[in-house]
Amino acid sequence: MKRLAKARLSTPYSLSDIPLSDYPRPQLVRNSYICLNGAWDFDIVKSDVPPKVFGSRILVPFPPESALSGLEVTPEADEFMFYRRTFTLPEGFIKDRVILHFGAVDQVCTLFINRKEMMTNEGGYLPFFCDITDALNGGENEILLRVSDTLSHIYPYGKQTKQRGGMWYTPVSGIWQTVWLESLPKNPIRSIKLTPSISSVKIEVDTEAEVKTLTLSDGTRYEFSGKELVITPDSPILWTPENPHLYYFTLTAGEDRVESYFALREIDIREIGGKRCLCLNGAPYLFNGLLDQGYFPDGIFLPPSYEAYADDIRLAKSMGFNMLRKHIKLEPMIFYHLCDRLGIAVFQDAVNNSDYSFFFDTALPTVGVKKQLKGHRDKRTREVFTKNLTGLMDRLYNCPSVVQYTVFNEGWGQFLPDENYRLAKTRSGGRVIDATSGWFHARESDFDSRHIYFKPLKVKGRSDRPLFISEFGGYSLKVEGHTFGDGVYGYRKFQDREEFESAVIALYENEVTPLIDEGLCALVMTQLSDIEDEINGFITYDRRSVKLNTDKMLEVNSAIYARFNERRGT
Repeated sequence: MKRLAKARLSTPYSLSDIPLSDYPRPQLVRNSYICLNGAWDFDIVKSDVPPKVFGSRILVPFPPESALSGLEVTPEADEFMFYRRTFTLPEGFIKDRVILHFGAVDQVCTLFINRKEMMTNEGGYLPFFCDITDALNGGENEILLRVSDTLSHIYPYGKQTKQRGGMWYTPVSGIWQTVWLESLPKNPIRSIKLTPSISSVKIEVDTEAEVKTLTLSDGTRYEFSGKELVITPDSPILWTPENPHLYYFTLTAGEDRVESYFALREIDIREIGGKRCLCLNGAPYLFNGLLDQGYFPDGIFLPPSYEAYADDIRLAKSMGFNMLRKHIKLEPMIFYHLCDRLGIAVFQDAVNNSDYSFFFDTALPTVGVKKQLKGHRDKRTREVFTKNLTGLMDRLYNCPSVVQYTVFNEGWGQFLPDENYRLAKTRSGGRVIDATSGWFHARESDFDSRHIYFKPLKVKGRSDRPLFISEFGGYSLKVEGHTFGDGVYGYRKFQDREEFESAVIALYENEVTPLIDEGLCALVMTQLSDIEDEINGFITYDRRSVKLNTDKMLEVNSAIYARFNERRGT
């Protein structure tokens, strides 16, 4: 076990008595819910046998590396983490089956209920669950979780590294999302699949119950049998970042009842005025966003409160941005629900696995070598990537704010990009796909996707695909009293706020705006917030200091939208 340096920074958000206890699945809500977040017994040991006496307490769901966990420790490669807690089910809780859910556990974990081995899960970013009914006692029950995290690159790992610095950050281990219980009736609603258009939504229901009743929040009622229902609202209200309208409903099937919501919207690419345009709801739309990596100094992968997510979204919108590119991280579903409700589009990255080579994956492409010289060929890591890519898309299928997926970022783990593009298209629910973001472009992709740093925003050798500047900027400003470490990392450094703000505004006015005439359809500035030594955010890592005037940035972005609408005739 290694002890980490104490965190210098904290966000302004407070912990509740049971942290992050909001219902964790906003589009399939039941009245059966017991949140198991809070204090658990915890230890890190060399043996795969649980300790007789646990040496610590940890605040779940925060990873042990974080300050909010109460520990700030990380396991060595040959060590195991053990989590333990007990629970007693309240009278009347059990309907038929009891399900234990884990939002995410990094990387390999084995679950025991009352010392009976139940299951093993591998990964780190996707949820899993277990039917624990047959292992329960009548009174107090024990959950025991054994976890190992070697930071193996077989599994998705994103920006995690044991030796943080630059664009690599403190790792997380073990439980890092909500743990919770629910009870299901004999024939539950296992899932709902929502596929929208601009006029209707197809609702597919996985249940053995024959008769189902769906009731919209306005009282409109639909009774149906079979597996699906198509709803065509009168005078449909379409979802956009400017008007994020959601249709809420309840669904009853036999003894089960859930609450959910859908939106009406379409995302596609159309030929308009002789150019291929990215369209939202049938009209050309400029997706103007910030890179969002989802890190916080006190919780690392999690904030103390989900209000931090809402404030990040509100900050981006206050500056005139309508999109966040969620960068190689899958968030708790609460984040996507807030994007749905508050109104911001999400461009979602898959989470990379396989090894990263600075020389082959970054240095050579930066100087112009855009043909991949070293692909990733290991069969096992390819299988794991594919499983997690499809799992991520299944996870987010119902979220109206999620309109795009990035399969490979800058060649990290890239293999068979055309095949993975086709796979993504079949699972995406009509969303657009950036198969190869930045470079090592494939034959099949929905975008001409460029990362442009260290030089002016000019494009040469254009394809006929819509132009997407998927990363640019990276301007850094160190704000004293709001830095995480001693390192200073960014792509262009500034000494004071006035200089930083002037450079950002000039970048948009002088370099972004002319790209509108080149067919620009989407852009992503690096980035929303500072992260550890990487200080190229518009807000500091602790979320306490915004580096530029939001009203000025809103004015600049408004002018860009006006130029775009004028050129596209919208």
